[in-house]
Amino acid sequence: MAVPLLVDSPPARRSSSPLLGRCSAGLAGWLLVVVLPLAISRPAQAEVTAAQVNESITSGIAFLHKLQKPDGSWQEYDGQPTGTTALCALALLNCGEKLDGPNLKKAMAWLEEQPDPGQIYAVSLQVMLFAIADPVKYKPRITRLAHWLEAHQVTEGETKGGWSYSSRPGRSDNSNTQFAMLALHEAEKCGVSISDRTWQLALNYWLSPGMQKPDGAWGYEKGHPETGSMTCAGVASVIIAMDRLRTLDASVIEGRVQCCQGAEVKDPVAPALAWLGKHFSVSTNPNTLGLKGVGQSHPWLLYYLYGVERVGRMTGNRYLGEHDWYREGCEFLVDRQRQSLNGSWQGTGIIENDATIGTCLALLFLSKGRRPVVLAQLKHGSGALASYGDWNSHRRSVQQLVSRVEKQWRKELSWQTINLDLFEDKASDKLAYTTADLLEAPVVFLSGRESLKLTASQKKVLREYVDQGGFLFAEACDGNGCDGAAFDRDFRNLMREIFPESELRRLPPDHAIWFAQEVVNAKEMPKDPDFWLWGLDACCRTSVVYCPKSLSCYWELHQPSRLESYSPEARASVEACTKLGGNILAYATNRQLKEKLERPQLAISVSGGKTPRGALVVPKLSHGGGSDDAPHSLSNLLTVMNKQLEMTVDYERRIYGPADQQLLDYPIVFAHGRRAFRYTAAERQALKAYLDRGGFLFADAICASPEFAQSVRDELRAIYPEATWNRLPSSHPVFSEEYLGFRITTVTLRDPQVRSETDPLTAKLVSTTPLLEALEVDGRIVAILSPWDISCALEKGQSLECKGYISADAARIASNVILYALGQ
Repeated sequence: MAVPLLVDSPPARRSSSPLLGRCSAGLAGWLLVVVLPLAISRPAQAEVTAAQVNESITSGIAFLHKLQKPDGSWQEYDGQPTGTTALCALALLNCGEKLDGPNLKKAMAWLEEQPDPGQIYAVSLQVMLFAIADPVKYKPRITRLAHWLEAHQVTEGETKGGWSYSSRPGRSDNSNTQFAMLALHEAEKCGVSISDRTWQLALNYWLSPGMQKPDGAWGYEKGHPETGSMTCAGVASVIIAMDRLRTLDASVIEGRVQCCQGAEVKDPVAPALAWLGKHFSVSTNPNTLGLKGVGQSHPWLLYYLYGVERVGRMTGNRYLGEHDWYREGCEFLVDRQRQSLNGSWQGTGIIENDATIGTCLALLFLSKGRRPVVLAQLKHGSGALASYGDWNSHRRSVQQLVSRVEKQWRKELSWQTINLDLFEDKASDKLAYTTADLLEAPVVFLSGRESLKLTASQKKVLREYVDQGGFLFAEACDGNGCDGAAFDRDFRNLMREIFPESELRRLPPDHAIWFAQEVVNAKEMPKDPDFWLWGLDACCRTSVVYCPKSLSCYWELHQPSRLESYSPEARASVEACTKLGGNILAYATNRQLKEKLERPQLAISVSGGKTPRGALVVPKLSHGGGSDDAPHSLSNLLTVMNKQLEMTVDYERRIYGPADQQLLDYPIVFAHGRRAFRYTAAERQALKAYLDRGGFLFADAICASPEFAQSVRDELRAIYPEATWNRLPSSHPVFSEEYLGFRITTVTLRDPQVRSETDPLTAKLVSTTPLLEALEVDGRIVAILSPWDISCALEKGQSLECKGYISADAARIASNVILYALGQ
């Protein structure tokens, strides 16, 4: 992705050099490329940063610490013994505090000593806390409390299936019911058995006649007005129950895996999400203003925001309606906390007007909502507005895959769904999404069976997404009951159309993707010769991975509670395919994910005017070895020189052959590639004329390509047969600050050939001196070659396959080479 690369701050320097003036000679016009944050035609939003949110969380934690009693508890709310302390501990744990830290250690010890609280909210909060704290250590307690909740579900009367305030079954309400179901959900993830009857009664409760309003919303009870907080409660509860009870879209029948068995059913969540989008607000709890008998202007606001976070995370929606719910919520909460002056939040309405509880609810929104996105599933086709369609043949597959990867990476992650229909060039459409929106997900997943018909705008976005560092992961839902022949045909045609310079190839068994995280045994893969991975190389790595069979079918089947019931062959295939899915995510991301609020930055072209006076202009040298295979590396380098070295630069993309007369207007030319090439005698003569007149060649082997590096050496030896290539010593001025660059003594090199035995994804990092080769002619260096990768580091940051420098070192080395060349 094209982002500025941060390097160590250099000493004070001038903003431009007189030597740069000649760079713009002979230019008729200019194309200015500036790095801008995401700009789309949605309502203007104040930009809150991840750093501000982290600071806000730190202040909220400090506030809770101050109010904690010496015995480890917090002031309890009447009627819910241990509830406040469990809520505070839950918030601190989600904010990243360690269990062995002084505050949480005391809180957990205090809770362990208390008798069971016997109230729905307090019991539910304890279950959620103990489940996230240590599901093994606290398994007996979680089991006991979860079964208490089951026993106190209302099973008779008009509101059966829900939970009430009283420890004795009474009249259910949607708030107590929500908390009980959240707790049972967490308990079940810890291995506690919850009966189907409990879940079915709960689902029947939420979907009983008159409970959900005709517009999709819910109220506190049947007959009560709908509100934002209770609609959030309904969405989360229905998702939990339906996921638990719904028949999977894949199954194992008589030892054989069967896929694509789902059927479209009425979806109560879709109209509720539409209602939340239509009434969305972060400063009010929708539809509660003037609510009869409440008496506050904006009751239960923080409780509502905590529910919004849950809805966004459970449904995988980054947007509710037109609203980026997490970004807008963060902006509101950060500003509201500033007004409190003590790091707290205080809401309105019963309970949350207590600053301790209000602060916990705000912290839960901020901390849980910031989980980084690892994967976005693309909605496409006629069913793109529904939860089930050609784009989503196995509805629980992505959720299951991300859940497994979370455990392996020991990091809480999130996933999203993104509708490709929103990426259209429609002047009247206020939802004009761009490539930058898509880049907020490092991997996009495209699945289907039917014919894949994308518009020109959608094709353009996918190409730009990959060019800017995104990773496209696709599958045809084919085999085991699925017919994906149409999708397979159209996807292959799509790749030929948008990536004409590359082609899908069958990935060899030694490709890093087969062992990036776990070694996948080909013998355990489904017994189908077409069940394999294909890849397309774009930029510096395999950036598109395609499976012509359904991997998602096997992901959906990967549920620990069901694995033992499968036949050995089916179980092995499910394990292998799920491992492979995790490998693809690990390979694509290097397990390094962006902050949730980080805005992707793109190079946006704006035409007109002239090259700025004194601007640094560096063209590329064309050749047959992939002269533009890392298209954004040079512009990213210029961004570093502009931001870090305060130099005026021109981003116009210029590529010239050795015989192009325009080349003579520039003192430096940059060449990189990943394949062997050969110039003609005339091209060699022209390149010699350029170098003899004072020109300078800076060459880099993309992904440390030995073929390209050798071609550079051979071509320049043919031009200057008496000259020799020599390694520059570490004492050479190019590694110093002499030319107003960076002092470089050691660098960090990533070697993909040497990996950790316990972590195949981690290449060995070696501290060493940089390797640059130079060709000197008549006492002047005319060319410098880096045989270790610089371009991929500048463009992608890190690549599992490339022997080369980390991003910051690549930027420092390349900047110094250009400054040295200008200084000659």
